[in-house]
Amino acid sequence: MDTRDIKDQEPINDAYGAVFEPALIAEITSVAKLTEFKEGDVLIEIGKYVKTMPLLIHGAIKIMREDFDEGELLLYFIERGDTCAMTLACCMGETKSEIRAIAETDGLVAMIPIKYMETWMAKYHSWRAFVFSSYNGRLNEMLSAIDNIAFTKMDQRLYNYLLETAKINSSNTINKTHQEIAYELNSSRVVVSRLLKALENEGKVKLSRNNIELLASDK
Repeated sequence: MDTRDIKDQEPINDAYGAVFEPALIAEITSVAKLTEFKEGDVLIEIGKYVKTMPLLIHGAIKIMREDFDEGELLLYFIERGDTCAMTLACCMGETKSEIRAIAETDGLVAMIPIKYMETWMAKYHSWRAFVFSSYNGRLNEMLSAIDNIAFTKMDQRLYNYLLETAKINSSNTINKTHQEIAYELNSSRVVVSRLLKALENEGKVKLSRNNIELLASDK
């Protein structure tokens, strides 16, 4: 990852100009660090204190939760213009992170020191609204993830995952191995491979080595 000072306001304006007032944009620009990341980079680690809050300028980041057997489960993605509500909670409460943030694609994020969080909550209506909206959006996504685990069959969970991943990457081709998908769905490679083959037989996907092509039109 490459971190540097923000040289101008364009990256922040492009992603957040319609949300934040100019005075807040100016403050973010003066205190944030721009961090470039590559696909697969770990941006936030479980058990570490979070000292900065991310504002995603472009790219996509997946938020993972670790289980007791050291497996992982995908909770949700954050995209351009988003932040991570669980990171906000760690920043405000000065607690250790309970999630792992991994870059799904290459991208750019603005990292804001936590000391500005409470000040901006009182000072800027747009920041307060952004924080509450982020909490609400991420909570709904986590509830959806829980519902998928509790009430949705594995074949539908897998297909939903493929649709969401295709959307995040703006491509019908998903460049992941069966093992990588199994890891993110907290399942086994054998189960994922069997279900992918069933989806191929249904005409929904086309399987190739290390990638999957979505054939359905409801991406």
